Formats: sequence, C-alpha cells, structure tokens
Amino acid sequence: MDYHQFAKDYLHLLESDNHNSLIQLFTKNGVVSSPIYGTLPAGEFYKGLMEDTNASKLRLDGVFAEENSNRIIVLFDYDWTIKNGTNVVFKVSDVFEFDDQGKVEKLTIIYDTVLSRVLVKEL
Repeated sequence: MDYHQFAKDYLHLLESDNHNSLIQLFTKNGVVSSPIYGTLPAGEFYKGLMEDTNASKLRLDGVFAEENSNRIIVLFDYDWTIKNGTNVVFKVSDVFEFDDQGKVEKLTIIYDTVLSRVLVKEL
C-alpha cells in the first residue's frame, strides 16, 4: 500500500466532506477514537463531524510508517470552521491501523483540544 497516497486521498475526502467515500476506507466494524467525540463507529464519527463542520482546510505535514507494521501516522494542519462560523487551527496526528486488505480498522486522532473542545460545546 502506498501510505503517502492514502494520506493525501484521506485528507482530500475529509476536506471535501465526502462522508460516503470516507466510510469506504474502513472495515465494516471500523472505529474512530477522537478527543472530542469519543470512540464511535466510523460512520457515526464522520456524520457528527460533518454536522459540526462548515469548512475544513487541511495541509499534509508528514506520513510516518512503522516497518513491518499495519500502522501509520498522518501529521497535518487542520484549519476548521465549525457551523457557527468560528475558526480554529491546530496540528493533528492521525494513527491509522489497517487490516490485511488495506482497510482501516481503527483511527486514533490525537490533538490538543484546548480551543476546539470549547467551540464544539458552544454548538
């Protein structure tokens, strides 16, 4: 699997709010663990994120893969405008764990929630 291309494709889908295509990246039981939304099935996580999002601009900053592993980390800048028009910019590390067919079994999202948590509560 070309992990760098996967990262670029994933960020493009996330930026364009392409919910159905994002879900296709995951296994049937794929989950997302997020600092704000908790751990949810992928479909529920992206539905909630899209409902809270007015616009997103993402910039890939790096892709890190462990040798002989099914896990990568995608580092990117997230410029997020939530539904009420408020904007927050932060650095994100997404840890993807893949099955043998290249589908995401688990995504763990890591970022500092100091600003974003307050904004989402306001929604």
